[in-house]
Amino acid sequence: MKRPIAFALAILLLAGCGAVSVRESALDRIDTIVVVYAENHSFDNLYGLFPGANGVANATAGQMTQVDHDGTPLARLPAVYTAGKPDPKYPQGLPNGAFRIDAAPTNARIDQVVPSPIHNYWHNIEQINGGRNNKFVASGTAGSWAMGYYDGSNQKLWQWARRYTLADSFFMGAFGGSFLNHQYLICACTPAYSDAPASIRAQLDERGVMKRRPASPASVLEGPMQVFDGQVTPDGYVVNTSQPAYQPSGIAPAPGGKLDLADPAKFPVPPQTAKTIGDTLSARGISWAWYGGGWNQALADGRRDPAEKRAVIYNRDAGSPIFQPHHQPFNYFARFAPGSADRANHLKDGGQFLEAIESGTLPQVVFYKPAGRLTQHPSYTDIQSGDIHISDVLERLEKSTQWRSMLVIVTYDENGGYWDHVPPPTGPGWGDRWGPGTRVPTIIVSPHAKRGYVDHTSYDTTSILKAITKRFGLEPLPGARQNAGDLSNALLP
Repeated sequence: MKRPIAFALAILLLAGCGAVSVRESALDRIDTIVVVYAENHSFDNLYGLFPGANGVANATAGQMTQVDHDGTPLARLPAVYTAGKPDPKYPQGLPNGAFRIDAAPTNARIDQVVPSPIHNYWHNIEQINGGRNNKFVASGTAGSWAMGYYDGSNQKLWQWARRYTLADSFFMGAFGGSFLNHQYLICACTPAYSDAPASIRAQLDERGVMKRRPASPASVLEGPMQVFDGQVTPDGYVVNTSQPAYQPSGIAPAPGGKLDLADPAKFPVPPQTAKTIGDTLSARGISWAWYGGGWNQALADGRRDPAEKRAVIYNRDAGSPIFQPHHQPFNYFARFAPGSADRANHLKDGGQFLEAIESGTLPQVVFYKPAGRLTQHPSYTDIQSGDIHISDVLERLEKSTQWRSMLVIVTYDENGGYWDHVPPPTGPGWGDRWGPGTRVPTIIVSPHAKRGYVDHTSYDTTSILKAITKRFGLEPLPGARQNAGDLSNALLP
């Protein structure tokens, strides 16, 4: 018998005895999964002109045409509103529909800080309007700005999308903003706050729509709507930006209180106990870490005397990383309380992420949250800074000794209030009261990813959890949506 045949038979026999693992899927070739979580852009907003993708050109007239509060098509788009008033920096009277932000007459550049449309929970539901996607202007706060999109062909991340796989049917896991979508990234769950005071609960009418304030304009052409919004649902779930009970938090310590804690009198979210992907990874002995840009600086900043001005947390002064506490989801969970071993082992600084890439010591599962200044979030940073930074991270990862078996997922927490024409999936195995919300960009970068490919598979944020769970044989998290893909279709067979 020739040696190659004998060797092959021996391998088969050993596999049958359990001595050799038999790979069952594309994900089994992956040993390191890295998730890079950027901020606040819909798919159409950044990739609406990407060749071969389901972009702006595929929008129907009904999806493109925005309607007023009463359902009547707008004769024109309203002004761009900033702080509730028309912003003279931007043109008025634009035609009803989507428009290029980076072309005449707007001519905004990607190195400029631009307005940020509201992206709260109930606003997003109203904007989607049952899949019609025609109330992004009426149910927003930035007027026409929500309809803007870029030609991203000169951006660095576009080049990565061209080289590897761009997913054009990837939806944010939950309706609304960063807070809830970060929770969905790690637990596919909505935090509970059963005894939240009435002052921070939203007020809804009999249809489940936010009640309008008496001064709210009848038409968006007269100004943005004014509503009785809130951080917490009437039945006690936290859906809009809220602060953790542990530092770093947007709530300073109580005067004379413990410096590791937020002032409890200012209603931080109670420490949560739901199961997270961190719990299921640790249960299987899989190494993992959440790396936050500016984390160490923010830890020190959060422990300042409450009478002192913070220099890092939500601070937009020159030189500040503009650290966002509500972008650090594990810090809301009791298991990761200050002083705990799990906090020390798994919550780390962004600088340690770059060091681990360089040394080839990344854990098996990595979540990386850039500092606020580098996330591409409108209103406090620009697109270009994050584009350069995330591209640099990808270059470092591609040169890493761990690259041969690595999968990198670059995605966005949510749409930032920007219009997108594709309705989120609904029905059994998909939609529930929490989402999924609007479509966001996602790039799959890996030596095992399909090259120059646009993946039309339907995914959402919980697809990331499903991929990690499948690859490492974890206990499934109940909130992960049954019909969402697990990213396997983006990989080579």
